[in-house]
Amino acid sequence: MSKTRYDRIGTTYTTTRAPDARIEAAIRTALGDAQTVANVGAGTGAYEPTDRDVIAIEPSRTMIAKRAPGAAPVVEGVAEALPLDDQSVDAAMAVSTLHHWADVPRGLAELRRIARKRVVIFTWDRAYAGRFWLPRDYVPELDAWTVGRLPSPADISKVLGPVERRPVPIPRDCQDGFLRAFWARPEAYLDERVRRNISQFNLVDDAAVERGIELLASDLGDGAWDERNGLLRELDELDLGYVLLVARLDA
Repeated sequence: MSKTRYDRIGTTYTTTRAPDARIEAAIRTALGDAQTVANVGAGTGAYEPTDRDVIAIEPSRTMIAKRAPGAAPVVEGVAEALPLDDQSVDAAMAVSTLHHWADVPRGLAELRRIARKRVVIFTWDRAYAGRFWLPRDYVPELDAWTVGRLPSPADISKVLGPVERRPVPIPRDCQDGFLRAFWARPEAYLDERVRRNISQFNLVDDAAVERGIELLASDLGDGAWDERNGLLRELDELDLGYVLLVARLDA
C-alpha cells in the first residue's frame, strides 16, 4: 500500500484495529529472548512487546500520529531502506505488512541485515486462497490482490534461510479487525467503518466490493449464509492460514 493511501485510512484505523491478546502472546513467544526489537511497518504499534526495547519504523505520518502516548520511539522510513545499522537489534519483526512493500525481497534482506538473532513475521499463507467464504463467495478480488503481492513462506525462506512455520488460529471474538477476523461474525463486513480499516478493501475495485457486500447482505437477510456457513458460529477458533514465520539467524 502506498504511504498516501495509509495516510488516508489511518485516520480511523484504531477504531476497529485493536491488538488481540492471543496473537500478541504468540508474537511475544516467537521473539524468544530478544531484548532489542525493530518493528518494521509498525503502523500504530499494536503488537509491539512492552517488555523489550523496541524501535519502530513506519512510512505513514498519519499512522505514526495514531501511536499511543508512551509507545516505542518511531522513525519514519520504509522496509527497503531501514535506518538502522547492521546487526543492531536482537530481532526484527514485521506484522501484516509484507504485502504493502514495494520490493519484498529487498525488505526481507533488510530485516536479515539488522537482526542478530531472529526475524519474526506474522503473515498469511497464500496457499489458503479460496478457502475463506468472503473472497470465495463474495469478493474474489480480495484474495487475487493479496496473492499477487504476498510472498509465500518458501519465497521468504529464500531470503531469510530456513523458517519455522507456526500456525496462528484466529479466535471467534478476535479484537483485531483484519480481513479474515470476522469469519464467524459476517454482519461486521456490512459496516463500512470495518471495511475502511481493512487495507485490501481499499485496494480492489470499488464496484466489486459493492457488488459482493450487497450479495452478502442479501444472503444474511434470507438465511442463505447461515445455511452454508452457520456452523462456523459455533467454533471457538479457526485456522485461516495466518502464520508466524521465525528465522533463527544465530542457530
